[in-house]
Amino acid sequence: MAKERVERRLAVIMATDIVGYSRLMEADETRTLGAIKRLQACIVAPNISARGGRIVKLMGDGSLVVFNSAVDAVDCAISLQKKLASYQKDLAPDDRIVLRIGINLADVVIDGDDLLGDGVNIAARLEASAEPGGICIADVVHRQLGGKSRSAFLDGGAISLKNIARPVHVWHWKDAPIVRPSALSALARTSIAVLPFENLSGSPDQTFFSDGITEDIIGGLARFRSLSVIAASSSFSFRDKNAGLKEIGRRLGVTYLVEGSIRRSGERIRIAAQLIEAATGTHLWSEHYDRNLTDIFAVQDEVTRMIVSTLVGQIESADLRQALCKPTTSLAAYELYLRGLVHLRSYGPDDNRQACAMFEAALQRDPQFALAHAHLALTRIALHGYGNAPPDILDEALALARKAVSLDEGESGCQRMLALIHVNRREFELAERHYRRAYQLNSNDANALVQMGGLLARRGKLDEAMQWINEGFRLNPFPPPWYSAALGNALYILGRYEEAAAALKELPNPGPFTCARLVACYAQAGNARATEEARAQLLKVCPDFSTEDFIRRGLLLERPEQLDLFRQGLLKAGLPE
Repeated sequence: MAKERVERRLAVIMATDIVGYSRLMEADETRTLGAIKRLQACIVAPNISARGGRIVKLMGDGSLVVFNSAVDAVDCAISLQKKLASYQKDLAPDDRIVLRIGINLADVVIDGDDLLGDGVNIAARLEASAEPGGICIADVVHRQLGGKSRSAFLDGGAISLKNIARPVHVWHWKDAPIVRPSALSALARTSIAVLPFENLSGSPDQTFFSDGITEDIIGGLARFRSLSVIAASSSFSFRDKNAGLKEIGRRLGVTYLVEGSIRRSGERIRIAAQLIEAATGTHLWSEHYDRNLTDIFAVQDEVTRMIVSTLVGQIESADLRQALCKPTTSLAAYELYLRGLVHLRSYGPDDNRQACAMFEAALQRDPQFALAHAHLALTRIALHGYGNAPPDILDEALALARKAVSLDEGESGCQRMLALIHVNRREFELAERHYRRAYQLNSNDANALVQMGGLLARRGKLDEAMQWINEGFRLNPFPPPWYSAALGNALYILGRYEEAAAALKELPNPGPFTCARLVACYAQAGNARATEEARAQLLKVCPDFSTEDFIRRGLLLERPEQLDLFRQGLLKAGLPE
């Protein structure tokens, strides 16, 4: 029998998704379904039809649409977002139907009325990368647009998409609304973001040094409770982007921006820094510093002092001294520490081992370097499976973390690392005590906020847990992937299974424990197809998976009913006990 020929064609695919669909349905299912139906009839369907689009698939929380023209697809997406915003302007923010939209151009497989293939998957991933109320398009789509339409988008650079082998170059609609969690603390403090200082040394290998200087300035500013300081990972997401300073300030939701550069030549270094009013682009202050390398920490202190003084005026001397704490007096140790951080934050198979070597080398040069002790403690348990590390490794990590705190009791990062070691030792009460101490020392450490929220969820304090996690995401609107693990775990315990699955799907290179959590989410949500797909993926990664082994080794939970909740989800999916 002759093999049936697969029909393919080039198509523009638009994927849409409703932001917070599960929350809206939980709050009022009848009202939500009615609102979606009205918007579909009066705005969505007419706009798609007017531009020659065809709705391929409608889901409860989104749709898949195909167009013949990239120009028509983008024009439709922009029109949809503008009309949806105008139509719902009188509604409370929590009652509005908000879309994310992703658009891709690719060769697709025709299967009856359905579309299949990687091009469709990429469109869905682009949608997930869009901001609420925003549009994310692939570079191949952007190239099809005319000059006016092109200028409506900001370069998002190459990003990694889940289950897509190659990075995809993306563009974001620049008129997307700013969507922030409603936090009273955000209104009470002046907000600031420090953009990555540009490395002008001519050697890409020195980027780690300029990044380290930037993070130190962020850390110094973050010690002041009167300032709301955006986390480094969010600020750094705008590296090498074409977005203007006004647009960066708008997207980060800050009042002020700091930018600068570092030029290193031989034994000399020049640091230039500017303070900018984000809304107007006005330069409020600028300065440069030429120093010998031995003076690098004095330069860092001086830059931090001038920025803070410009923003908040007179600062009590005790707070100023705290902000100007030096991480170490040894430049060689500091460089090794920075290199260790680069490896610790990466996902390569050898990165944890290399990070460990860097932190150990830093301590050989400066045995009193508190943060190096703290990060070495974390790296040691990371090398051995975190909470599954042997008892002697966990004991050694605890000793290192305690040493770090004793060397610098005022450094919030040391307190946070000690708390994290206690979490992995399943000493939850001690962990909470040190996370609260870390927060007292530095309320702007988004990592501490999210980790604290994750711990509180494990302890059954669910309402408080979500407050901490949401505040962490507010301070760090472009967070590292591990934030999604804390959020997903908390949402699962709350019974918000679809949202938990969406969060966990953000994690890159998921291992067996993440795959198992996804299986439990889908099973509890009653999504049979997704459950089966996730189950197959889990058994492919871990053929000898055991539910009881996962409960014993894969979960750091305090309450028996939470363990049972995961057990129910896994057994419901048909996984072996």
